[in-house]
Amino acid sequence: MDTTSPSRTSRADVPAAAVASSEAEGGFGIDAFTLDDRLRLFHFAAADKRREYLWLLRAFDRARAEYQVLLHAADAGALLARMAAEHPEAGAVTEVQSLLDSLADWQVLDRSYDGTRAANLAEYRNRHYVYQFTQAGYRAYRAVEDVLGATLEDAQLSRLVFPDILADLRALTEAARTGDSEEVYRKLSRLDAALADMAQRAARFYLMLGDLARTNDTRPEVFLSHKDALLAHMREFHAELARYAPLLGQAVEAAAAVGAERIAELAAEADERLFRTPVDRVQDWLTRFDGLLHWFGDGARSEAERLQDATVTAIANVTSLLRRVTESRRGGVSRESQLRHLAQWFTGCPTDNEAHALFQAVFALGAPRHVAVPYEDPELVPSRQSWWEAEPVELARTLVRTGRPPALHGPGRIERNEEARQKLRAEQLKVTAQRRTAAAHLAADGVYGRVLDEPETQTLLALLDLALAARVPVSRGVAPASGSAHGVRLTLRPADSSSTVHTVRGRLHLDGMRLEVTA
Repeated sequence: MDTTSPSRTSRADVPAAAVASSEAEGGFGIDAFTLDDRLRLFHFAAADKRREYLWLLRAFDRARAEYQVLLHAADAGALLARMAAEHPEAGAVTEVQSLLDSLADWQVLDRSYDGTRAANLAEYRNRHYVYQFTQAGYRAYRAVEDVLGATLEDAQLSRLVFPDILADLRALTEAARTGDSEEVYRKLSRLDAALADMAQRAARFYLMLGDLARTNDTRPEVFLSHKDALLAHMREFHAELARYAPLLGQAVEAAAAVGAERIAELAAEADERLFRTPVDRVQDWLTRFDGLLHWFGDGARSEAERLQDATVTAIANVTSLLRRVTESRRGGVSRESQLRHLAQWFTGCPTDNEAHALFQAVFALGAPRHVAVPYEDPELVPSRQSWWEAEPVELARTLVRTGRPPALHGPGRIERNEEARQKLRAEQLKVTAQRRTAAAHLAADGVYGRVLDEPETQTLLALLDLALAARVPVSRGVAPASGSAHGVRLTLRPADSSSTVHTVRGRLHLDGMRLEVTA
């Protein structure tokens, strides 16, 4: 079915001279847009109602996929209502007419009059508007959708492209030797498209490596996502690149031996771009062939070798991230939780003087210790010489670290009191035995329904301190917290009511929690 309007003239029907003249004056379509016009196309992505603008443009894209180009405001509203069944956010779009007018002012949509909708003269004078994508507006919309739809999988490099590249390189060499310009053009075009896709994916892979090197997030899920991406890259792309790199290098050398100029001239003969001079076409294909040499040639720094080095760097970065994750999880306290608690301490200081004292104690900052330190021999340095030009003063390590001047006496004598040390060791063993016995009683008899004695109370409080050291919030619907010592485990479990533990020191009330001690 022919849907071309007879009143319009297609570009193919215009003489080549007229087309060239028009493009020299200002160009067609998107070429006629100035820089400000092109930047104005993206206003909808930064406006206050950017979500509503986006869903309205998605409705126009849906209509375009259904071969409906022109839409009235009522048609756009009906299409949004139909899309709301799948995406509830589409149903939140209101004031469709004002949104359409703004998009038309930004030249994202083209606005025209539709007199066929008028049922009487008054409606005809109202000039019913219909809207459709402009060429530049559709490109701007697709660019935004590409950014919103980008995922981590876009950084994966395809391993299936290497056999096709190798076959096309060999066919390109054979066609260049026989002088088949059309075959050279086809093969070089396919190689250029494959390299363009590989370059884009390699750029995303390098960006992922940069994010991995700069990240301070030590969550396990962040490590797992980067680890899975790296393993998939090594298992698929890196192994195939290492296997095909020598073969691709040989194929590129064979093609270069025929002559880069000859290959570019043969490709330019079959190139059908009318608005490029023969010299421009030859230079364009010569640049694309140089890209092949840059990727797979035997130069000092080919792109294939750079990808292999980047893979090794990624392995080191993932290993470093694993080390940071392990260190943050050791002991149940992470660097993030420490900084949050430190910030709470600062906000809890009642006065500025206490905040300054806390800052000095935490960051070990004090007055400068090197001021007024003289030279060992002041006569060697003239007093009129500028401190900027004079030699620096050598500072003692004890002065820099502790603030005390260096002492000339030797190390002090170490006093050892074996009797006191043995007494303290005996007391330590006695307390440990009491704690173990008390812990066994807690596991056997429980903590409820009786009064805990002093050793049992001390053991219970020590176990409770270990369980709460992880700083994991214990509430309903959250995993219980636990701590173990002296051969038993204390578990804090959420409960529907409060519980009370009776001890010789008093009563311990637990709101919405219950204690369990098991061996």
